[in-house]
Amino acid sequence: MKRRRTRRDEMLEAIASGVTDVEMLAGRFGVSASTIRRDLQALSEKHAVARTYGGAILAAPDRETSLRTRSGQHRAAKAAIAAAALRLVQEGETLILDGGSTVEAFGRLLHGRRQRVITNNLPLIPLLASAPGLELIVLGGTVRPISMGTMGPLAEEALRRLGAARAFMSADGVMLGRGLCEATLEQVALKELMMAQAQEVVVLADASKLGRAGQPCWAPLPPHWTLVTDADDAACAPFRAAGVRVVRAG
Repeated sequence: MKRRRTRRDEMLEAIASGVTDVEMLAGRFGVSASTIRRDLQALSEKHAVARTYGGAILAAPDRETSLRTRSGQHRAAKAAIAAAALRLVQEGETLILDGGSTVEAFGRLLHGRRQRVITNNLPLIPLLASAPGLELIVLGGTVRPISMGTMGPLAEEALRRLGAARAFMSADGVMLGRGLCEATLEQVALKELMMAQAQEVVVLADASKLGRAGQPCWAPLPPHWTLVTDADDAACAPFRAAGVRVVRAG
């Protein structure tokens, strides 16, 4: 029998393709209807699906919140995650910094260090542009006001010419077997390229992001990556079991 997490990931793909009935899903995955109902209940609790009579459909995407709103949420957790992530960085390394409030908290800790920073995270620009010893490379492109980051073909073309020791990534949600979720294809296209251009991928995610699938677009994670989170041992255990390096913050 397949591991539950793997089956649930594949169930989401099956539901997206139109297989929405419990009995059909049970036949497809070779398990009982009661097992499928438990899986659907677990996916519903993570807001990945909406239950229907006799089955389920993919849940509507969560409503996006602005960067300003997100910056005020889970502030203590983000500060702890940023501090833990900083311990992974060596002086002189080139770093890619994704958009998002948790990566912004991390980026603020780089002021005064000797690094090269490549980023689309617009709030970091005035802080890091004049930082002594730090070289800042800004990815141009289309500005997305709700997240205050750049994206699109101009940002991607510049990034293809650059490499880095580590990429520090954010996301609306992080799921094993699926990757990082965001609201638009343009966002995940740039994230996927950021990860491809770095020797190591580090995902900064507070506990509320783990297992969350609130947005429709996904950037797959590489086979080996690091998760920095404030989540408890129970939430981190599946990631460790899948071979992810987990750094607990706080």
